[in-house]
Amino acid sequence: MKTLALILVAALTLCAAGDYSKRRAPGFSLSDSHYQQHDPQDYRGKVLIVDIMATPCGVCATLVDTLVKVKAKYGDKLGIISIVTQPDNHETADRFATAHKLTWPIVFDSGQVIMSYLKVTPSNPQVHFPHIFIVDADGYIRNDFESADVQFETFEGLCDEVDKASKPR
Repeated sequence: MKTLALILVAALTLCAAGDYSKRRAPGFSLSDSHYQQHDPQDYRGKVLIVDIMATPCGVCATLVDTLVKVKAKYGDKLGIISIVTQPDNHETADRFATAHKLTWPIVFDSGQVIMSYLKVTPSNPQVHFPHIFIVDADGYIRNDFESADVQFETFEGLCDEVDKASKPR
């Protein structure tokens, strides 16, 4: 009976993960508008949220406002990096960061990092904004959510995901 319960829990855990989860988070080093480099390795030992977004995106703005609250709750125990690509630039990123009171970096990608996180290929060319990845303290993606997922915008839903990622795999 215990074996059946363990199998059921394991199956439910696997089903709960997003399409791009259960793998080591791709590494990168990207600069922000102040030319400071940011790397997921800088957050080892903490839960990290990698937020792939675009500043003109209304859903992205809603998510960022929720992330501000999540960051306030967890403080230094949580890292966040927002990644943008063209047409965003230093000016649009700085305006967005100021308007939404961001305390974490917005970094610029030419597309390679976003492609590696989202596994973009010729057979899977779509990128939907926003898309967030919950990375655990060991650097593994524990879950991910794209704009179509309902729960990813809620404060409670994100806090639950951060709490899950804080526990050993």
